Amino acid sequence: MIIYPAIDLKDGKCVRLEQGDMNRATIFNESPAEQARAFAHAGAEWIHIVDLNGAFAGRSVNTDAVTAIVDAVDIPVQLGGGIRDEETIEFWLNRGVSRVILGTVTVKNPSLVKRACSRWSSRIVLGIDAIEGRAAVEGWAEVSNITSEELAKDFEEAGAAAIIYTDISRDGLLKGPNIDSTMKLAKCVATPIIASGGISGIEDIRRICASPPISGVIVGRALYDKKIVLETALEVVSQEADGAKLA
Repeated sequence: MIIYPAIDLKDGKCVRLEQGDMNRATIFNESPAEQARAFAHAGAEWIHIVDLNGAFAGRSVNTDAVTAIVDAVDIPVQLGGGIRDEETIEFWLNRGVSRVILGTVTVKNPSLVKRACSRWSSRIVLGIDAIEGRAAVEGWAEVSNITSEELAKDFEEAGAAAIIYTDISRDGLLKGPNIDSTMKLAKCVATPIIASGGISGIEDIRRICASPPISGVIVGRALYDKKIVLETALEVVSQEADGAKLA
């Protein structure tokens, strides 16, 4: 399992939101590139970036900050937020982003997502953000009528590298992840599922490690609030993986 430390960008700064509300943002680092270097130094294998302004604007906004992160680290980076067309996908992949995350367009322009998966399959990740089981779009400002499971199944044959599943009701609140819903999604598709939202402590990491269909977890506020030390979390994942091999 992979731990993805998160860097959420608002106005060029590293922040965390509560339940996706842009008015409930806490600044944790004025320099996202510095934060990325700290995660890489701690042993992170990936960095997860969200352009929050971009998610609401429908286009990339924090371009300079994302570029600075990519230039600052030697580990792969995945980026979501405001990526709504093939030109933007190609721009970021050429700029050094390893994978792009497509969220709103999975609901609003599924043909684009399927074309992108066909063209860059190993570099496209689907973002499914849910409120009470239904997919939310446009920076979580709109809730669709399609369920998370239905949406995931629609793209089962597309060949995306992974699906990031976020329970919005848990995001940024340190209340623990919705493992039941994440497991339910993981069991209905073959695409690897990455859990997101609500990670509050090292026990949550252990619980997710014990849920084999889940292939990764995104950790944000718990790292910034020092509820989790990244090096410790990585060690737990390594120990759990070793234990599984011996079982």
